[in-house]
Amino acid sequence: MRYQRKILNDINPWLKAREIIVITGMRRVGKTTLLQMIYDQIDSKNKVFFDLDNILEQKIFEETDYNNIWGNLRAYGTSNKEKAYIFLDEIQAMPQVVKAVKYLHDHYDVKFFLTGSSSFYLKNLFPESLAGRKIVFEMFPLTFEEFLLFKQIGAERHTTFKDKARQKNRIAYEKISKYFEEYLMFGGFPQVVLAEDESQKKLYLKDILTSYFEMDVRRLADFRQMSAFRDMLLLLMQRVGSKLDISKLSSEIGVSRKTVYSYLSFLESSYFISQIQPFSRNTDREVSGTRKIYFCDNGIINMFGKIPDGALLENAVFMNIRHLGKVNYYQKRSGAEIDFILPDQSIALEVKKRATERDVARLQKLCGPLNLRECYVISQNISDISMCILAPDL
Repeated sequence: MRYQRKILNDINPWLKAREIIVITGMRRVGKTTLLQMIYDQIDSKNKVFFDLDNILEQKIFEETDYNNIWGNLRAYGTSNKEKAYIFLDEIQAMPQVVKAVKYLHDHYDVKFFLTGSSSFYLKNLFPESLAGRKIVFEMFPLTFEEFLLFKQIGAERHTTFKDKARQKNRIAYEKISKYFEEYLMFGGFPQVVLAEDESQKKLYLKDILTSYFEMDVRRLADFRQMSAFRDMLLLLMQRVGSKLDISKLSSEIGVSRKTVYSYLSFLESSYFISQIQPFSRNTDREVSGTRKIYFCDNGIINMFGKIPDGALLENAVFMNIRHLGKVNYYQKRSGAEIDFILPDQSIALEVKKRATERDVARLQKLCGPLNLRECYVISQNISDISMCILAPDL
């Protein structure tokens, strides 16, 4: 059974546009399934779907004269006599196909849909060859709303933060709270979510991490000290939601600061981590500020020992708000912090296991000088406080 991802709503308006659609993200987040769903939506018989991990299907595009590709496509019922729709899954398996895609896009009435597993690879491949010709959509593990859909659990969802705070429902909370605990522990990779047995979930998570190292890190990164890269990754998992001290990381794993920065760049570009900057009205100060780190999925970080409950909750909240746009954090010189600020919406969010009136008052005091429109405390446990949003309702 296929379950619709929220990203499909963002892609749909572009289905008839001229631009090439590129879907990228980590392995196992559901890109192939999404591509198949889009394929099924296209109301045309002049369409074809290829998996470029299949070397036989790669041969279709191995033509010196790209015009000859149409002769190969004819065997699949696809021609250039009318608008054609060509779906290419896992293009990182055949880098040279991008030149053919560019040529066919420029010279024929053809709409391409592409998927690829690593942003690090794709962002280096695409800027020059497909500049101005593509729309890129980034795909992540499931939000909790999608998690419930995969579990076939119906739950009322409110759109605005104000409605989420005002319309809390204790009965609805009790219905889904146990599922949120599972989400905190095992994360949102679709294959893991659909597995019923905990041991199976752990095996899938182990396989996802192994695939990341074998298919992305070893293939795409030119790291001479793989053990140092691994050690830094393990250290980072113990620092979820914390500010990064580059000098300390450099000292602990025995590599230069430059090497630490290169590791972080790769991890972020391949969607394994996210770094958020401090909120400031001064752009230069924001960019130069110390960053905080979050991971792609709770299940991944839970594989490496005991992570504090507060850090797991904060990471899960980040996973559920990052699609809303830019995310920052805030810290005063005195040390007082706000976990998340959504500058585009002018909203501040503080994450707590159990929200109190004191938490709300503190947050409001911090938000005052920042001229933010709204502020809320995100609570994992049930709370009737007016400025509180329940974490499962995000």
